[in-house]
Amino acid sequence: MFASYRRVLAAPGALAFTLTGLLGRLALSMTGVSTVAMIAARRDSYALAGTVSAAGLVTAAVGLPLVGRLVDRYGQARATVPAVLGCAVPLAGLLLCVHLGAPDWTLYVCWAACSFNPNLGGMARARWAYLFRADPQARHVANALEQALDEACFMTAPVLAILLCTSLFPEAGLIAGGTLGAAGALLFAAQRRTEPPVQAPDPEERRPGSPLRRPGLRVMALTFLATGTVFGSMEVTTLAYADALGQKSLAGPLLGLVAAGSCLAGLVFGLLRPRRAPAVRFLCGVAAMALLLLLPLTAALAGAGLGLLGAALFVAGTGTAPTMVTGMTVVQELLPRRQLNEGMSVAVSALLTGISAGAAAGGLIAQQAGPGAGYRLTAGAAVLALLVALAGRRTLGRRPDTTATPATVTGTGAGAWTGTGTGTASGAGAGTASGAGAGPEIARRPVGADR
Repeated sequence: MFASYRRVLAAPGALAFTLTGLLGRLALSMTGVSTVAMIAARRDSYALAGTVSAAGLVTAAVGLPLVGRLVDRYGQARATVPAVLGCAVPLAGLLLCVHLGAPDWTLYVCWAACSFNPNLGGMARARWAYLFRADPQARHVANALEQALDEACFMTAPVLAILLCTSLFPEAGLIAGGTLGAAGALLFAAQRRTEPPVQAPDPEERRPGSPLRRPGLRVMALTFLATGTVFGSMEVTTLAYADALGQKSLAGPLLGLVAAGSCLAGLVFGLLRPRRAPAVRFLCGVAAMALLLLLPLTAALAGAGLGLLGAALFVAGTGTAPTMVTGMTVVQELLPRRQLNEGMSVAVSALLTGISAGAAAGGLIAQQAGPGAGYRLTAGAAVLALLVALAGRRTLGRRPDTTATPATVTGTGAGAWTGTGTGTASGAGAGTASGAGAGPEIARRPVGADR
């Protein structure tokens, strides 16, 4: 069953950048929940912890595209190393400010400055896209694997972070996450053999400007904004529902079931051979996600126990990975290679913004209308994502201008990185956070996001 995954990992250098990137993304997925746990324990205020983390999400939504632009212009290694080292200083400052009892405003400043981390998930997918630039099926398999690894981070990182913070001392989770994250990112950047080359700008070409000038990317950004609202509202609503039943400690495992369903679906999806255009597959994925999210809503409105809700969340999670994988495929095919990292970072930023808004709105709804009412927002946001995608479907299949970005691969070999030509990096993949790898997470733990 997993022969396809073994084949893509057997490509020269593939296993090395996958493992180092996974280490960095796992550690980054720990930092959001570790920060909340640390501030809540030291300052005895979940309100302060939540707003500090939200400030980091807002900053990450702004900073990710900026770092992505530097990656496109100077290369992954040259942009990653200074970004990682630069974030280490405010991270150390945050730890000291919390431990020494500094004023609250210093926490906002330090955590916001920590949010300019590179998008390791996006850079890994850019490597797969270039590595298998002549083999669309291999790109599909490789990036489905990336999404499954993201979901594995979403399941394990919060558990590990809370374990360190509660069993050792409140700062332990953030110290471990920051150290391992920096090490993973630097080791990832050191894998120069698989780093995609920087495309030199054409002297006669105008400055490309923001990738958001492309109508298709604007449609995808709005769709991902609504999808992020799904993730943010789902987590807060699940926490509130479990708390209302006197089982708040089970909220983590319940959300782990969502990630488990997505992980399993992502692995299976990677084994399938795509037969339709990415834009069509994306529309089908969003429609399936919206339909499946009716299950936890129905369970909550019926007053079901956590067992039935957990089953509903697991099934609902199966719609996530295929949608995100295909969605990032569409994003990548809309962009010329010179703007690939920046464009994927824009998509991740939209997810982060939606996560933050969904978490805030979901908490307000749970407080005012009841613990399970927030699932209405979750299902409604998924329907909104579908409507946006349908309204802009004609723009999603448009390729970048090939006169500005050559699309013909002149190198040799479908599975080796030894080719010397240029090509559009149009592999499949999902960028979250986490990131959503997406950097600092409070809601989707992206994972980020990378989601």
